[in-house]
Amino acid sequence: MHNIEIPVWPYVYGQPSCSGKIRSLPEDFIVNENLSFEPSGAGEHVFLQIEKKGENTEFVARQLARFANVRQRDVSYAGLKDRYAVTSQWFSVWLPGKADPDWTAFASDAIKVLQVARHARKLKRGVLSGNSFKLLIRDWQGDKEKTVQQLEQIKAHGIANYFGPQRFGNQGQNVSKAVAMFDGAKAGREQRSLYLSAARSYLFNQILASRITQHNWNQPLAGDVYQFDLSHSCFHSEQPDAEIIRRLTTKEIHPTGVLWGLGEADVSADALAIEQAVINAHGQLAQGLIANGVDRDRRALRVNVQDLHWQFVDDTVLELSFTLPAGSYATSVLREIVE
Repeated sequence: MHNIEIPVWPYVYGQPSCSGKIRSLPEDFIVNENLSFEPSGAGEHVFLQIEKKGENTEFVARQLARFANVRQRDVSYAGLKDRYAVTSQWFSVWLPGKADPDWTAFASDAIKVLQVARHARKLKRGVLSGNSFKLLIRDWQGDKEKTVQQLEQIKAHGIANYFGPQRFGNQGQNVSKAVAMFDGAKAGREQRSLYLSAARSYLFNQILASRITQHNWNQPLAGDVYQFDLSHSCFHSEQPDAEIIRRLTTKEIHPTGVLWGLGEADVSADALAIEQAVINAHGQLAQGLIANGVDRDRRALRVNVQDLHWQFVDDTVLELSFTLPAGSYATSVLREIVE
């Protein structure tokens, strides 16, 4: 099999200034999903906010289907959450014309039901405003002053919106398996989706890395497409004007990179040249995505880290808390400061 190595993508704020351990215990990695709307209180779908510890999302979804005596496809969730963590996330169960089971009986040592509410529509993938994190870094050692400086820069200027290593699988195997699949290897439906997503994310990270190396990941280029903060709406600009520069500086908008697939190029000029160079250098991945009918999209190169707070609990433990919009990774914050 053709192995694709996942490189150490370039950093924005120099090298990490410290080392330490994350996830020594599940309680060291706490994630809470923030829904982008309030369940209405009436309808055929039951929304459950569930706290889980040491269990993955699909396992909980299967258990919910069994408990409520419904088909697997009648249970949905907005996003996948880490297994080795304490996470609260939302699920929906379709129960048309049926009474609720006793949800308190669903609880176990690893699962708690926090909230239950009815809603008219099922929960769709990605309908989150974001995720809030509280992380402990144990066995911390390094340059405290530099770590605090880097955290202040992250708070002021945001981070590079890299896809995290979990997207690529152990040692990048999901990207290598995408290449094998493009060469004719068989893959199930879920695997296929995982490998396509990994290939596309790899190309995006390469484009972002290229712009970081050229010091323009958060600067306007001729022909850029910009995305509004906390929105999926984009607009194209042939030449950056004073207003674009102002909005970039205040982090109201962000330059974007292509999520490769079928469709016309929406960037032009210098921005297009950078993207095209990366796509040309990884022709097999790019062509494989198109052959598999993946549609083109855009993703912000920069992301704001909201409500970032830190404290040294003692000389060897650093606590961080922050919120990221849906689709951005806590590991992309951590990688800038901690080895």
